[in-house]
Order: sequence, then C-alpha cells, then structure tokens
Amino acid sequence: MTALGALEQALLRQKNDIVHAISEDFGGRAAEETLALELVPTLGEIREARKHLKRWMEPRAVPVGWQFQPARARIEMQPKGVVGILGAWNYPVFLTIGPAVGAIAAGNRMLIKPSDRAPRTGALLQEMVEKTFPADYFSVINGGGDVAEEFSRLPFDHLIYTGSGRVGKLVMKAAAENLTPVTLELGGKSPALVHPDYPLERAAERIMTGKLYNAGQTCVAPDYLLIAKTRVADFLRMAPGIVAKMYPALAANAEYTRMIDGRHYRTLAQMVADAQQKGAKVVQINPANETCNEENRVFPPTLLVGVGDNMTVMKEEIFGPLLPVVAYETLDDAIAYINARPHPLALYYFDSNNARVQDVLRRTTAGGVTVNDCIFHVGQPRLPFGGIGASGMGHYHGYHGFETFSNKKGVFIEGRWTPLSLLRPPYGSVARRILRFLVG
Repeated sequence: MTALGALEQALLRQKNDIVHAISEDFGGRAAEETLALELVPTLGEIREARKHLKRWMEPRAVPVGWQFQPARARIEMQPKGVVGILGAWNYPVFLTIGPAVGAIAAGNRMLIKPSDRAPRTGALLQEMVEKTFPADYFSVINGGGDVAEEFSRLPFDHLIYTGSGRVGKLVMKAAAENLTPVTLELGGKSPALVHPDYPLERAAERIMTGKLYNAGQTCVAPDYLLIAKTRVADFLRMAPGIVAKMYPALAANAEYTRMIDGRHYRTLAQMVADAQQKGAKVVQINPANETCNEENRVFPPTLLVGVGDNMTVMKEEIFGPLLPVVAYETLDDAIAYINARPHPLALYYFDSNNARVQDVLRRTTAGGVTVNDCIFHVGQPRLPFGGIGASGMGHYHGYHGFETFSNKKGVFIEGRWTPLSLLRPPYGSVARRILRFLVG
C-alpha cells in the first residue's frame, strides 16, 4: 500500500515532465491527450488497487468435498517474485507503469524495460523510479533491441510484453527457456461494426474520434470499419466534416499527434500505396490542405475504400490514422467476416437494439468490447484487459492484474479425524464398499 501511494505521488509530481517528454518523443502530442489517455487510467489503476487491496489479499475459504469433511480449504494469494515488464512506445507510461501497479499490489519486485522508440519518456521513468524506490525493489533499464532481447531471457517469475505479434513470439520463446509465465498484449485488427439502423453520424463521430486518438497509434484503435453497403457513400460524405471539426488543421495544430518516427511514417505511406496500387480508393482528409510529410511526421487521416485481403493494410495492424472501409450486405455477412479472421483485441459494435447487441456479443470473440463507442472499455479498472489468440494472452487491470501477478496457493487443512483414514492400506471390505459408493 505504501509503494502504491509513493508511485501515485511520483506520477503527480512529474505529470508536467511526463507530458513534455512524451510530446518530445512524438514530435508533438497534446497535453490533454497524454493526461486523458496515460495518466488518468494509470492513476485510476493505482487508486482502485489502494482502495481494494486489503480485500483482495484476504485468504478466501472454499468448500471441501463432503467426503473430506471436517477438513478445511482456502486460497491464499502470494507474490510470484520478480516481474519483468517490456513496455510499448505508443503509450509509454500507461503500458509500462500500468502493469507495474498490479505487480506492486501483488507484492512483487519489478524490472521495467521501456521502449527505445520513446527514449525521453524512458529516461524520465528511470529517473522517477530511482528517486522513489530502492533499486532492488523497482528498477527501470533503458536500451535498444539488444537490451530487450537479453531482458526477455532473464529468469523472471512473470513477464509481460506489449507490442507486435512478431516480437511477442520471440519474447514467449525466450521466456520458455526459463519456464517463465508470460502475459502478451499484441493488438491486432480490431473492427468497428455499425448496424444500418444506428444513427450513422453519431457512429462516425465516435469511430473517427477513437481512430484519431494518438493519430491512430493505439493498440485498440478501430482498425477497419464494417458498414452496410447502402451507407458507405453517406459515411464518406460525413467523415471529412467530422475530422475538420476536431482538427481544423493538422500540421499547424498541436492537438494532432505526430507519428513516432520517420520509419513508422514510411510504413503507413507504403500501406496506402500498396492499397491504391491494388485497387482501393484513397480518401485523404486534410482540412487546411497543409504539407504533411515524413519531415514533419504529420500523417493525414486517410480512408481506404474497396480494400481486399491481398492488401497489406488488411493483413497487418495499422497503428496509424488509416481506416479501411469494408461494405457488407447483411449483418450475418459482417459477423462472418470478423470470424474468418484472427480474434481481435477489441470489437466495437454500434446498435441500439439490445437483442441484436447480445447476439453479436455471443457470436463473436474478442479480448474486449465497447458498445456504441470506441476504446473506453480499456479505461475501466474493474474490467480485465487482454487479448485472445493472435491478439494476446492473459489479463491485467484492477483485481485481474493483482491476480495475474499472484500465485493462487491452494491450502488444504486436514481435520483431527478424517474419513480418508478408512481408505489407507491394507484395503479391506470397508474400503471397497466406500469406493463403490463414491465411484458408483
């Protein structure tokens, strides 16, 4: 509890430094975005843990089978030991310190390796942690890919990684050498599905907002839009106005986040070129008609219509302000389209009909869901956060993080007399009658 309080105070003391460091790493990100999407959820995790930790830690009695009575049984939560956290660059505080909250709550020691693509934030986190905690309790180490590779080979008692599926496989392979349990948060292609009866302008506003937080560099950003064929033209007409209302300018606007680096800008540009070459229609939204290029790292919101499975943009997680638009004939067709692909980290469904909402939830599988908006399920500390299949394994946030980083130790306490004594060798007629009764 003391450590959680110290972490909370450290974040509050250095919130302005955090805002500045993250903006420097991105080449520009709004202070409001960092406060809302990094510090608010991280502090929420800390406060949730501090409020409920005493109850989470209490041993929980469980019933024993009648044939074992009068014995007792309980579950005790104990620390796993040392937790390793491989952080991500897109939310370099929330996705590094966030998992540490659960690890601290469970009583572990921590070692964090921030992403080297956000070096200023990584250096700030290292300085903050060094000032707040003993080095043998909580430490941060920085470095490049070679350091991350060595980090994943360390014999941790639990390792959590947030990032791409390609690197996730390497992390899991390295951890397997030490039989280290892993939690992987891998993202994937999260669909936004709009029912034809839902107000389209409302859905479009919420989808474009979720897509353009952090300029799309969000693991749970809507990765593609599934919309009824009859409403595609309406969406294409509405979207530019919605974007212009949020961002009247892009390059001359401190509230529109830049790409993390030139390499990522080029990756997105190649996705657009590949899609266009293979027949997709490209709708670029640039309200003030500004110069957007690799030098200023401003990538304009871009809609891609008529996409196909042969396009890179439909094979890989986008991680940027590109939104493929996929038309469907029927809701069943849309659900089949989702289910034909790897399970996503998030699913967004827009519909006011509760029966249909429940049907879509039943017929699809995703790590988490927000209905009638985007992303906000991630900010709920009492909901588990995690993927399934290709989008990851394991969960954290709130109690689920405490549970992930704890060893759930089962304890059985035998009574002074036990009926099991009748089943000890040498076996006789009584034992055989008891076994016939128990087995049937």
